Amino acid sequence: MSSTVAKDHRADRSPCAHPTAEQVSPAPARRAAEGTDRGRGDHQRASPPDTRSAYGEDPRAVDADVTHAVRTVLGDLLDQHLAAAEAVDPLFGEDLAARVAGFTRSGGGLGRSRLVWWALRACGGAEPWRTRAALRIGAALELIQTCALVHDDVMDGARLRRGRPSLHVDVAAQYAGACGARRGGRLGEAAAILAGDLALAWADDVVADVADTEMPRPTARRVRDLWSALRTEMVAGQYLDVQGEATSARSPARAIRAARLKSARYSVERPLALGAALADAGPAATRALCSAGGCVGLAFQLRDDLLDAFGDPHDTGKPAGGDIRTGKPTYLAAVAQVRADASGDRRAQDLLRDILGRPEASDAELAAVREVFVSTGARATVEEKIRRLVGQGLRHLDTAALEPEPTRQLRRLLRSASGLAPDTAPVSRSVPTAGEGAGR
Repeated sequence: MSSTVAKDHRADRSPCAHPTAEQVSPAPARRAAEGTDRGRGDHQRASPPDTRSAYGEDPRAVDADVTHAVRTVLGDLLDQHLAAAEAVDPLFGEDLAARVAGFTRSGGGLGRSRLVWWALRACGGAEPWRTRAALRIGAALELIQTCALVHDDVMDGARLRRGRPSLHVDVAAQYAGACGARRGGRLGEAAAILAGDLALAWADDVVADVADTEMPRPTARRVRDLWSALRTEMVAGQYLDVQGEATSARSPARAIRAARLKSARYSVERPLALGAALADAGPAATRALCSAGGCVGLAFQLRDDLLDAFGDPHDTGKPAGGDIRTGKPTYLAAVAQVRADASGDRRAQDLLRDILGRPEASDAELAAVREVFVSTGARATVEEKIRRLVGQGLRHLDTAALEPEPTRQLRRLLRSASGLAPDTAPVSRSVPTAGEGAGR
């Protein structure tokens, strides 16, 4: 093992970081009736129900099915935002806001929201206002995930997401006949940028409203600071990612830094920290949860990188090898490069140099790079690193006095996020756990 890789492994033992106090007609109606990923279909929109009585009094009602509870609250929020968007302009509502709502509704396991909830419960949070706040913060996290994925698909030129056309591809196809392929493509990219911005604005609105209406001032300040840190870290990590693609800047240490920022924190660590903040948890519990989240969040992104290279498109909802074609500076690719250089493996060096970052790489060329990932030991190194990070993260949970049953739920969620089954065997993960880190 090279000194670079060894140094990076030692870096895993450092404490996890924590923030300080921080013009054509609209698409025809048949598209909705066909069940596309655009809002609620052709049924009548009803006024959103009051979920306060359903979930605001007894947290055990949420414990029984956290995903359903978050989906209910998220659906109500999307209904309200979509109605407001349509009131501003029907075309805007149909073309953009409905796509944002539909994309957000199509998300899978709502892992980030569930982490917020079980962190709250692990820290003893049970009061009605904490329950309501946690569900709404969870909904906001689903919206910021929409922002991240829609923008990422434009940056990566990805044509598929969740087994369907990416948002920018869908818009381009809608308008290709009216304004031509080139202008339609440009419109699609612009629409996706605006759609991501809209999702982020809606997420911020949710957090601001819940902080103003549900929380005592000290709690609201902690939540706002965490939310601010989450957004900034996500953008910083994604910039390191695209800058590394453009410049071919590839090293294990840099890859780990980008992975921590662009995915590990907003996917795992910050949701756990938000749950702790909503519970007004003390320093020991907060530190344990954040440290666990930092370790497992990194394992989450490393698993995402492996799935992009080796995963089944049927499971991930997008073609395999996208990171190879874009030249994404993943830890997997960086370790392979270091190993090839250290051993003087000219064939591996040539393949990595010639194929990484080639958008038109053939299936045979992708397979050749995958073989290099295996032959250099990079794949095995990443798998071992994932196992070690998860073990380290779970041990952090043992350092604080947390509620036993919620902590068991957290342990299961953290293992699942990293792609490890209870017996530590790697498993395939379905969308959005798989293939939807901020990498994404």
